[in-house]
Amino acid sequence: MILKHPSDRGGSRNKPFERLAENASRFTSSATFFVVCLILVAVAVVLHLIGLPIKWLLFAGEAMSAVTLLMLALLKNSELRAERAVQSKLDAIAAALLEGQEGSGTGKAHRELRSSLGLEESS
Repeated sequence: MILKHPSDRGGSRNKPFERLAENASRFTSSATFFVVCLILVAVAVVLHLIGLPIKWLLFAGEAMSAVTLLMLALLKNSELRAERAVQSKLDAIAAALLEGQEGSGTGKAHRELRSSLGLEESS
């Protein structure tokens, strides 16, 4: 079990799970996903109205619950990485501002700020 924050794990940023989480995040925020969800809800309502046996209704509900749980894990991973990226940029800005107030010019904090802003341009 990995207890480190996803952005603290190091290594390649393009690991398969991270790519999957990013793609899931993009897809679930689209209008297409909303339409798919509406269709699934309509299908569930129709299944109840036509009177399918309870076994099939339970199976459909459990399948939707399993998909929801998987989506939660993927989206949380994406959220944590985005949160950490924003926080590291805010830390770099604060350090550069403090360094500027202390009059030390363009030191380590300014270089880190330029570096973190450069990451934004490349993503």
